[in-house]
Amino acid sequence: MKNLPVLTGDGSLTMFCRKTGEHYHSTKDGAFSEALHKFVLPAWKYRISGRRRITVLDVCFGLGYNTFTLLWFLKSQGYQGKLRILSPELDTALLSGLGSFVYPAEFSDLAPVIQSVVEKGGFSGPGLSLEVIASDARVFLEHFAGQVDVVFHDPFSPVHNPSLWTREYFSALRRVASPDLLLTTYSTATAVRMGLFENGFHVYENHPAILLRKSTLASLAPLPLPEIDMYLKCQRNPRAASLRDIVTGAPKAGVTE
Repeated sequence: MKNLPVLTGDGSLTMFCRKTGEHYHSTKDGAFSEALHKFVLPAWKYRISGRRRITVLDVCFGLGYNTFTLLWFLKSQGYQGKLRILSPELDTALLSGLGSFVYPAEFSDLAPVIQSVVEKGGFSGPGLSLEVIASDARVFLEHFAGQVDVVFHDPFSPVHNPSLWTREYFSALRRVASPDLLLTTYSTATAVRMGLFENGFHVYENHPAILLRKSTLASLAPLPLPEIDMYLKCQRNPRAASLRDIVTGAPKAGVTE
């Protein structure tokens, strides 16, 4: 089944995935704007800026917007540190077609990177190591022995990819986390936030004025933001609960974005 290109609210293109019945990005906020404001800018502000070495886990690569927007933005800021990006992605057919996908003009200087991802599954250059791994994210985490500083958590929704939103999945992320890991995600679902909270994350709401939809920031170290009171949320709604592997049938190879 061929995915269909779709014009989004900011003029950038995304795709509609026929297999899941979901778009890869918010069609209202826009693919580029969503990547920039929900993922890249919080990561820059709270983790990357001022650090000489950063490892980012981009779950899942999909069309590559989060990774490519990060590279574009860091270049615009004159970032001189060393960046490592790891991104699991099951849909290798999607990756092979990215060479013909029409990206925003902001990515024009990234053409060699994009082409290298298509042909080689990654890119290596001065200050940058990018690797797209043909794997389910949970399988990748089982075998990864390193440490990550930032997670762009961007798989398809819990409805279609529940194994990447459970308490146990976030526990697996904790195993590879730096002491102040920052996770950014588009989801605002209570079950998702509970899964993060139950794994020791401080949970925050992210709502840039330019976007219609809110998102979530989760950090192992406190951020200078109003924190969501998850204890109070539990008191007000005793039925609030995280997703669990035993309910979703995880762990298993899921559909990844």
